[in-house]
Amino acid sequence: MIGDGPDRTIAEWMVREKKIDQDVIFLGKQNQVQDLLNCADVLLLPSDLESFGLAALEGMACGVPAVCSRVGGVPEVLRDGVEGYLVEARDVETMAQRALEIVSSPKRQLEMSRAARQRAQQNFCSSSIIPQYEDLYRRVLENG
Repeated sequence: MIGDGPDRTIAEWMVREKKIDQDVIFLGKQNQVQDLLNCADVLLLPSDLESFGLAALEGMACGVPAVCSRVGGVPEVLRDGVEGYLVEARDVETMAQRALEIVSSPKRQLEMSRAARQRAQQNFCSSSIIPQYEDLYRRVLENG
């Protein structure tokens, strides 16, 4: 698991309780997350709350399909069934099924991987987003 957050302690406890601590590694905060994401087959984002879904977007930029909770701004980033899947928050069963669908079909994984990378580049690349913000700020200042 990559990252730190308020639920890490609970996650570590659950891993010990389920006796899967040999199978789960908690990496904590990482500065070069793309190096790890480039090795991933699927990204899981089982959040209860997300303002935007930056972790999903980072995975998509690396061509990693994602299975995410349908919360906050995540549906603005990831299209269900295209770059990955959206599931209801806390629906662990469906999240696991969707992740298995991706990793068990190399063709589907490749399609979603390509779609994820393409969407990240076309819609969220800083070279296109920053000029949009600059234009917005310029219009606000001119009309203010």
